[in-house]
Amino acid sequence: MKRFGWQSLVISSLFAATLAAAQARPQYGDTLHVAMRTAPTTLHPADSTQPDSFARRNLTLLMFETLLTTDSSGRIHPALARSWQAVAGNRRWEFRLRHDVSFHDGTALTAEIAAASLRAANPSWNVSAAGDSVVIEREIADLELPAELALPRNAIAKSAPDGKPSGTGPFHIVDWQPGKKLSLAAEENYWDGRPFVDAIEIEMGRNYHDQSIALELGRADLVEVAPEQAHRASMDGRRVSSSEPMELVALLFTRDVVTPDEKLLRDALALSVERASMRSVLLQGAGQPAAGILPDWMSGYGFVFPMETDLPRARHLREQVRAVPTWTVAYDPSDSIARLLAERVALNARDAGLSLQPTAGASADLRVVRIPLAAAEPWIALANVAAAIGLPSPKNNGGSAEDLYSAEQGLLGTKRLIPLFHLPATYGAAANLRDWSPRPDGSWNLADACLGNEKQ
Repeated sequence: MKRFGWQSLVISSLFAATLAAAQARPQYGDTLHVAMRTAPTTLHPADSTQPDSFARRNLTLLMFETLLTTDSSGRIHPALARSWQAVAGNRRWEFRLRHDVSFHDGTALTAEIAAASLRAANPSWNVSAAGDSVVIEREIADLELPAELALPRNAIAKSAPDGKPSGTGPFHIVDWQPGKKLSLAAEENYWDGRPFVDAIEIEMGRNYHDQSIALELGRADLVEVAPEQAHRASMDGRRVSSSEPMELVALLFTRDVVTPDEKLLRDALALSVERASMRSVLLQGAGQPAAGILPDWMSGYGFVFPMETDLPRARHLREQVRAVPTWTVAYDPSDSIARLLAERVALNARDAGLSLQPTAGASADLRVVRIPLAAAEPWIALANVAAAIGLPSPKNNGGSAEDLYSAEQGLLGTKRLIPLFHLPATYGAAANLRDWSPRPDGSWNLADACLGNEKQ
């Protein structure tokens, strides 16, 4: 009996270990259900009429691919281009394409198609095809071009016969209802290996509350979570994951400074803002207070920008101006946090002797804006923020930290922007969604994700 009991214990242990190993292995099959607030009306990566967002970038990378890609540490890796080189002092770049890649409509990837796609996305670029290579020529040295090509907006796309954009990514379009729903299926012959899930169903235009309910009821496997709701969601036992702070929340003046008095008043407003209390109360501890454009994890020097409230200094600047106008500060009415931030900024401004009137209207003197940083590469992130607020792109004269700091100071010196916070992209996931987590830049990798048979 004793020997039999010992054998039974060994068999049971082996069975349990085998079962655990089987459950840990990625499993093929099932449909992954995703919900998001973004409601794009087109799917083409280069369509500049669609607002940028983490969700739109992630949608793009499910269906389309870039010549190069980056890993979680920001290192450049081959994607559709298997190799690349720079000549002529980094002014001419050549990208040699893979030979085993086809679009979802069956068309083979060629240098001519890739070059045409990149020209459409970047009309100012000189892009051409040379054999099996794409050649990009710039007037000046461009050290950031490889990282720029890894951005989702530079994904390679072509129009299929039915008018829909066709890509080379891990999933292809099955059904597309603009602004409402997108159905994708795994690409069986994907050059980098078939995805684990059979299909992805994406519901669009869903607010945070509806997404949370869908996740709770098992109707969604992956949803977005408002950063200010992340702590509560975790306390409620939800599985919550966040990227590094990748979204800039700021006050943006709608025009340049015209007079010295305007500059004094904008400086006074910047000194009056109480970021710490806003983060504690309005954002429930989410994100990081910011006085710079780039987050500290990206630049390494973000902490040097002064972000402490200085009301005495703000009042002193205000007192040097004889006539103080009432500014209107606009916010997106669909964004409750933007409204609360506008109202709190107005209260802070009053303490400094300034007058701000929050409004949900389209016309205002300044706005609460949320700008997703384009990439984890700081020069690209800075250049895209400059473009988003209508300022010239800063020049990279060598790529040093000193050059980057100087370029950022130059943008802040225009007094167009008062940074407030850097926020992460935050997601809630079902317990059985495995092998998935957001990367530092907020991107997904759902081609490697799978759904387990049981809730973990």
